[in-house]
Amino acid sequence: MNNAVKLLALAAALGAASGASAQSAGQYTVKVGLNNVMPDVKSEPVSAPALPNSKADIGDDMQPIVTIARMLTDNISAEMDLGVPYKHKIYGAGALEGTGKMATSEVLPPTAFINYHLFQPTSMIRPYAGLGITYAMFRNETGSGQLTAVLDPGGKPVTFSMKNKWALSYKLGTTVSFKQDWFVDVNVIKTKLKTTATYSTGQTQVARLDPTAVAISIGHNFNWKW
Repeated sequence: MNNAVKLLALAAALGAASGASAQSAGQYTVKVGLNNVMPDVKSEPVSAPALPNSKADIGDDMQPIVTIARMLTDNISAEMDLGVPYKHKIYGAGALEGTGKMATSEVLPPTAFINYHLFQPTSMIRPYAGLGITYAMFRNETGSGQLTAVLDPGGKPVTFSMKNKWALSYKLGTTVSFKQDWFVDVNVIKTKLKTTATYSTGQTQVARLDPTAVAISIGHNFNWKW
């Protein structure tokens, strides 16, 4: 959580500046920043044959994020979060606690939101809440020697794949203007995500990932006439 604390501290410092930035109906917004994804993993054991209570945990990752939005009204916006894949290290848990890194996997989670913004378009501070849908696309799943030693000792290197999934996401955030048409955005997103890993040895493993993401971005409002 240290990265999340640093992001929030930076946002508070930037928010001390003054300014006004209108976020009104018909305007577009582009935000660029950093997003720290922190999975809250609750995994089921690997299916037989495997050591009982063989579970998994997943590490955090921070990557750039780009957000494009349009104000549909003075208070409602449609928004799309985009970026590069997050690369997460997968560790042993349960009976595999302490075995170290078992694998890595990348995930690209584009998310579409509908947000509701409080206060007037010219307000310096505008808290908002959003409901969205995420499509988690897993790729480049790579097992380590530890994974092979656990699932197929002495056998061929074990590979695996994770199932792509749709998931609901919830967002709370605020924007703080610091210059005309420029603002800082800080938000927290919770995604309810459950997926299944399938190993080349035939075993499967279901895991609820439920990541929390904390992002800080610099944004710009503009009018775009077609």
